[in-house]
Order: sequence, then structure tokens, then C-alpha cells
Amino acid sequence: MPNVQKASKFYYGWVVIAIVFLTLLVSAAISTFPSVLMQSLEKEYNWDRSTISGVISIRILLFGLVGPFSASLMARFGIRRMMVSSMLVLIFSLGFTPMMTEVWQFVLLWGIVGGLATGTLANVLGVTVANRWFVKHKGLVIGLLTASAATGQLLFLPLLAQITTEIGWRYAVYTIIAALLFLLPVVAIWMRNHPFDVGAAALGTTEISKPAPFIGNLFLTPILVLGSAMRSVTFWLLAGTFFLCGFSTNGLIGTHLIPACGDYNIPIVMAAGLLALMGLFDLVGTTLSGWLSDRFDSRWLLFWYYGLRGLSLIFLPYALEMGYMQLTIFAVFYGLDWIATVPPTAKLTSDTFGREKAGMVFGWILVAHQAGASTAAYGAGVMRELLGSYTIPFVFAGFVCLFAALIALKIRSLKKAAPAVA
Repeated sequence: MPNVQKASKFYYGWVVIAIVFLTLLVSAAISTFPSVLMQSLEKEYNWDRSTISGVISIRILLFGLVGPFSASLMARFGIRRMMVSSMLVLIFSLGFTPMMTEVWQFVLLWGIVGGLATGTLANVLGVTVANRWFVKHKGLVIGLLTASAATGQLLFLPLLAQITTEIGWRYAVYTIIAALLFLLPVVAIWMRNHPFDVGAAALGTTEISKPAPFIGNLFLTPILVLGSAMRSVTFWLLAGTFFLCGFSTNGLIGTHLIPACGDYNIPIVMAAGLLALMGLFDLVGTTLSGWLSDRFDSRWLLFWYYGLRGLSLIFLPYALEMGYMQLTIFAVFYGLDWIATVPPTAKLTSDTFGREKAGMVFGWILVAHQAGASTAAYGAGVMRELLGSYTIPFVFAGFVCLFAALIALKIRSLKKAAPAVA
């Protein structure tokens, strides 16, 4: 029988959130770093942009595909152990990156190993932790953890771009490794898997309950969860909008904005500063989105987020031609809702499919997001090679977002949503 939590002034869950925030921050820096690398690799190895974009596309796809399986691995082996293991793998892959000389090595180190490891340290981790530790303020916590990706760009991209420009891209890689080595003991010592580990209940409840043991096959269970979730119309609508979300964010802007700025002779450090500015405003916008998702209909939030993002992308080619002031305006408006879609999407997932299965179901929805991102990362690179500019990919993504805004309104209300996954 569960115990009743005694009154406590300090809740350890906030320490866990801080650790996960820092981990996601560094993971986000690794994920966006290839956009800084692209021009350097073109010059040093004479690789064309479509080839580099293809490797980034593989990384993005695997980043998403590992999500539901990482959720089951965290349930089986514990969150802390999976975080430490993933960080060690990243240190290994990053350590060998400066030695690469062939495309296949880039594919292996960044596309495959890097994609799988960073995929474990991604939004599924944040959603899983938020669902375990919080009932009250859950939307706000998801928004805060999602915003850590933006903060990673804010802190790291200008620094990495500056290091790349002044002393070479290899030293930028060493900087990321140093950040991981600093964070590794923090995770190993202070991270906890569940409120029960510290004798606490999830915030917003009073009962201290031991977590249910993971039952089932580590790799088969996520597939069975997917099969059950696919019977829900809500799942398809969430996955569809998230596909278009990925298509218009990290796959397109996260990968190609810096190279697109290079086409207009905008220095790489200044272009990275634009992404950092987006990160600053997304930190505000996504955290606010989490707060709003606790209070308003998530479908209408998604409608406005996708609609405004679409208008800003249609404006982007004009901004690139006009100069830095117009690009700054774009960065502010686009940044405010770059990944603000995550908290309402995660909340709809949790409310529809239940807290226990939310991590794995959201993991599959994230697969759709990364499939869209992978499509845009490669497709925009190919179109840039064929057409000589990014105008058509940017405008097309804008109209795709307007379509996603309409789809969001078709998501069923929570009272009418499909039954939770059994």
C-alpha cells in the first residue's frame, strides 16, 4: 500500500529537472553543430552540400527512431544509467570525428552513432522525466525542458562558430567533449530515476508509490504500443502535424539557415548569432507554451504556433535579400514558436494515452517529427544544389506549416479522444 508523503519544503524533482535541462542543452548543441560544420567540410574535403545534408538527414532520422526504444530502455534499466551510457558513446564518437577523412566515417560517427546517442538524450527523456516527477506544473516542466534545446543554441552556437572560424572546427568538437566530460559526473552522482528513490511522491500528489516494473520485451514492447496507438485517430493527427513540425524546424532552419546566410555573404559567426537569437526567444516562447498548455486548449495553441511559423518562413527569403535587420525580425518571430509545439503535443499525448505509455507513444510521434526533419534536411540540400538558392524550400515549408495549423484543429477534444493504450 502506498505511503503518504510528508510535508517537505524542498522537492528533489527540481534538482532532477536541472540536471536533465543541462543534459538536453549539451545534446542540442551537438545536434545543431553540423550546420556550423557544413561550410568547413565543403572546403576541407571538397564534399558537396547534398552529401553533407544526406549525412545530417541520417542523423536526424535515427535521432527520432531511437526515441520509443529509449523510453523502454529507461523503463527497464533506469534513466540515470541510460543518460550516462549515451554520454559515453557521444564522447567516443566525437573523439574520433577530428580524425575522419572519408564520407563513410562521417556517416558512421555523426550520422549513425551520433544520431542514436543524441536521440536518447532528447525530448523523450524530458517527457519521461516530467511524467514521473510532476502532475502539477507538468506542462510548464515539459516546456522548460524542451526550451533547453533553444538554450543550447543560445550558449553554444556562437561560441562554436567563433572557434571554428578562428582556430578550426576540430577545436569546436573538443569544446563539446569538454562540456560532456564536465556533465558526466553530475549525472552519475545526482540524477535519480523516480520520486520513490528519494522517498517522495510526484509533485501534485501525496502518495509515494513504487514504480511498476517494466514488463515485456525491450524492443517488442514499443512496437506493440505503436500498434495499439495507431488505432487512434488522435495519434495520426499528432504524428502528422509533428512530421510537418520537423520539416519546418531542425531539418530546414536548424540545418540550412547558416549555409543560406553564406549564400548572401553573411559571415558564419553572424549567422550563428541569428540561430542563437532564435534560441533566446524560443526559450521564452516554449516555456510560456508549457504554461499555456496547462490552461488552454492545446489544439488552438498548435493552430496559432503553426500558422505564425508558416508566415515567418514565407517572409524568410525576403529577409535574406534585404539584410540583417529583416533577418533579426524573422529570428524573433520564428524563434518564439520554433519548438513551442512540443508542450501541447506532449500534453495531448499524455492525456490521451496515459502517463505510463506516454513516453513510448510520444517517442513514436517524435519519429514522425524527425522523419519530416530528415526529409527537409536532405531535400533542401538537393534543391539548393539544383536551383542555386533556398527560396523554394523556405516558402514551401511556410505553406506546409499553414496546412499543419488546419490539421491541428481536427485533433479530437480530450473528452472524445480514443481510449488510452492498454
